[in-house]
Amino acid sequence: MQLTKQTLTQRIDRVYDVLIVGGGAAGLSAGIYSQRYLLSTLIIDKGKARSFWMQELHNYLGLPPETPGREVLKQGKDHYLSLEGDYLNAYVEDVIDEGQVFAVKVRIGRQNPTYKTFRTRYLIAASGIIDHLPQLADLKNVFDYAGYNLHVCLICDGYEMRDQRVGVFGSSEDSLQVAFALGWFTPYITLFTHSAFEVGQKLRDRFAEAGYILNEQPIRQFLGENHQMSGVELENGAVVELDAGLVSMGSKYHADYLKGIDLTYNGGNLVTDAMNRTSHPRIFAVGDLKVGMNQVVIAAADGANAATQIWRDIRRAEGSRRSATAATAA
Repeated sequence: MQLTKQTLTQRIDRVYDVLIVGGGAAGLSAGIYSQRYLLSTLIIDKGKARSFWMQELHNYLGLPPETPGREVLKQGKDHYLSLEGDYLNAYVEDVIDEGQVFAVKVRIGRQNPTYKTFRTRYLIAASGIIDHLPQLADLKNVFDYAGYNLHVCLICDGYEMRDQRVGVFGSSEDSLQVAFALGWFTPYITLFTHSAFEVGQKLRDRFAEAGYILNEQPIRQFLGENHQMSGVELENGAVVELDAGLVSMGSKYHADYLKGIDLTYNGGNLVTDAMNRTSHPRIFAVGDLKVGMNQVVIAAADGANAATQIWRDIRRAEGSRRSATAATAA
């Protein structure tokens, strides 16, 4: 059921088997599998998953290449709701381990918000990441092209940039080194620092040896039309013509709600086992939050793995088959 402020009273006293933070590909997949295992499930989603911004999925098996990410998410949500899972648009602020259950504190609504607490036996963190984009005076100018031919994922879109003139937009020396992997697809690479950081001589020499151009001027704006970027205009008025761009500026991990729980991290990513269990036995991490590749197809598999392992845990603990009626009343 799609929960609202008006229908919350029907669920507020329930202890869910599984609460999933995030309604992207990983979270929806986990929710679908959890409901099919007859586990009571709540997905809490703040909206705008990373895959929502994907204009076309060119690498997802079985889908037409022009399928937008938002259509995949819509179908996934419809599928989940058809299995009678609960879904709430809200923001998770904190998770408290109370022993046998977690207390999940949420904020519902931006204006005149309502605050509620849900309880669950297991938690799946599927809240993902958001990519940092070039900080220009007019950010709308960046969003005009982001997700079209201004890419954020080399593994997803390297093929799309083959033999094109590509601008790589970095935030540090290390971030620009993605150019060497991009060089597998195209030799025509210009690196932009936006005058935000220095590049050491050793790396300069490597770029020069590879034939890459290093541009350290501030960027005024992206150029193009109909969401297709054709280059950048620099602050000095010069224009650099491009066919595509690759943003390599890092990401913001949406997992602040877990700060009160002692978990193992590798950088910003949560460390998990093969079934996506974190260092806490009842918390799982799926999709972009965990160590591994940031791909929609892998996120969907992560969700299936996590829900399956939770079902195994509960089945082994309870030692009997549930009925759909019992799961719904849990």
